[in-house]
Amino acid sequence: MIKITLPDGSVREYPKGTTALEIAKSISEGLARNVLSAKVNGEVWDATRPINEDATLKLLTWDDKEGKTTFWHSSAHLMAEALESLYPGVKFGIGPAIDNGFYYDVDTGDRVLSANDLEAVEKKMRDLASQKSEYVRKDVSKNDAIKYFEEKGDEYKIELLQDLEDGKITFYQQGNFVDLCRGPHLPNTEKIKAVKLLNLAGAYWRGDETRKQMTRIYGITFPKQKELDEYLHMLEEAKKRDHRKIGAEMELFMFSERVGAGLPMWLPKGTQLRERLMKFMRDEQEKRGYKLVVTPHIGKKELYVTSGHYEKYGKDSFQPIHTPREGEEFLLKPMNCPHHCEIYGNKPHSYRDLPLRIAEFGTVYRYEQSGELHGLSRVRGFTQDDAHIFCTPEQVKSEFLNVLDLTQTVLSKMGFENFTAQISLRDPDNPSKYIGSDENWEKAERAIIEAAEEAKLTTVTELGEAAFYGPKLDFMIKDAIGRSWQLGTIQVDYNLPERFQLEYIGADNQAHRPVMIHRAPFGSMERFISILIENTAGKFPLWLMPDQYALLPISDKFIDTCEAIQKQLTANDIQGFIDDRNETIGKKIRDTELKKVPFMLIIGEKEVENGTVAVRRQGEGDKGSMEVTDFMEYFKSLL
Repeated sequence: MIKITLPDGSVREYPKGTTALEIAKSISEGLARNVLSAKVNGEVWDATRPINEDATLKLLTWDDKEGKTTFWHSSAHLMAEALESLYPGVKFGIGPAIDNGFYYDVDTGDRVLSANDLEAVEKKMRDLASQKSEYVRKDVSKNDAIKYFEEKGDEYKIELLQDLEDGKITFYQQGNFVDLCRGPHLPNTEKIKAVKLLNLAGAYWRGDETRKQMTRIYGITFPKQKELDEYLHMLEEAKKRDHRKIGAEMELFMFSERVGAGLPMWLPKGTQLRERLMKFMRDEQEKRGYKLVVTPHIGKKELYVTSGHYEKYGKDSFQPIHTPREGEEFLLKPMNCPHHCEIYGNKPHSYRDLPLRIAEFGTVYRYEQSGELHGLSRVRGFTQDDAHIFCTPEQVKSEFLNVLDLTQTVLSKMGFENFTAQISLRDPDNPSKYIGSDENWEKAERAIIEAAEEAKLTTVTELGEAAFYGPKLDFMIKDAIGRSWQLGTIQVDYNLPERFQLEYIGADNQAHRPVMIHRAPFGSMERFISILIENTAGKFPLWLMPDQYALLPISDKFIDTCEAIQKQLTANDIQGFIDDRNETIGKKIRDTELKKVPFMLIIGEKEVENGTVAVRRQGEGDKGSMEVTDFMEYFKSLL
């Protein structure tokens, strides 16, 4: 018999070799119907895999992130089976689950797949799913695996096998399809009820632009058709809210191939938006005792070797800049924290100086693959609202709680009320990803967990999502159409102060190591603004709108009056423009509505005589005539 510990702490005994699915059935048939996979001793397994020793067990359903991942990974295999059935000889690269759905990279030889082919593949997937084929796991030797794919003529799988260790290789089979895979998978295909293949893209094999370009097929599946219908409706809504489209219409930002892919340039209106966000953050930081600093966009390679960024981010960074001096190399900075460590180390510190809170809107650079770039949300140069707090170990919790308060203030001001705090910890099975001692990691992880509990946050815990130098608290928000985004992060770091040999003199007159808290409530300004655009569909909060009003003269003879009113409004920090085009007032109103300008102030003969403006509010229509001073009071009451 083996002992199985369930999430509520209860312990049940079962015969050795019992599966998670059988355990679920012993609890409830209804529960068993919903089980997709299981977490056994912290590792996600097939629900049908025998458990041969005492274990902790969590049954995973559609409500669990790992359950969805299992569902979508199994769906990728189902799509591959359909493709192989329809196009014999097709070869397969990799087919992972992603945040929403899955993809598979395929090589169809001389046949070029188009969007018109996807409907036939979807139909075949539905037919195959209805056959209730079991996903069967099989251990295979490396030699047998290579032999299988040699006979099949699939050079992609053979190449993947070269990197795998003999004795740890598994195949999965459902129906007539066999794939190299570590799993886990669903018990069978029956659970996949609703299928939609979304689009095709080119993808170089293993991300290498010198290798063959394969066809990447993206898809998504659900246990119920209703859920797919809701998802497709959300996608349609997302297209209307695409920040790239709205950003162009509102003239916020642009990209230029001459400047370089992934390097956004902010136009005047977008710069106004950024500056207002930055002013808001500066004001909040000043209230909380932060000091602003400015650091260079580059640093010597040795700086990032010391911090560990070169080792962990080197392959994702721009190549070193070589100076005329022999052996001298600089890097575009991938993060601001090494520079801030140098600022702290610039002079001796006493415990009375701490906490020291330094902040910077610092631009950093990472060489993202061209295929991963996406508008403002994935760029190569971005600005972080970065700050680092150097404090004593005793101050960690209170400082962390102060940062939590700031982050919640920011999210509330931006209208993001619906969020979950993700406690991102290290992956215990992959220690090479991280720097520092187990002791320091345990202290940092404990500090985050205790602070989140004290703040009564709704939390989820994710292993393997920590930064390489410390655990994080990431804020996962839901936008207006139900999508989840990661916004803002707080990190506790015992490691960089050690690597930079940072010290303070304590009350005992001895040298001590400070603790470093990294925080960025916006995260990346670029990504934050992309999410803000899509959440609001470009209808930003009034205080953030680049153009808060448009003055619309009915004819040219009223332009002088408009200019006088504009000066009055500008003096009261209300920003806008005069539409002096030679167009009808009707067209001016329609165009201003499309630009999402909150207020239209119409000036004609009657308004000049009465010393008023005719006010229209975007999306609401006529608000009547007001004196300019009354409009200003009305405007400020809405901020």
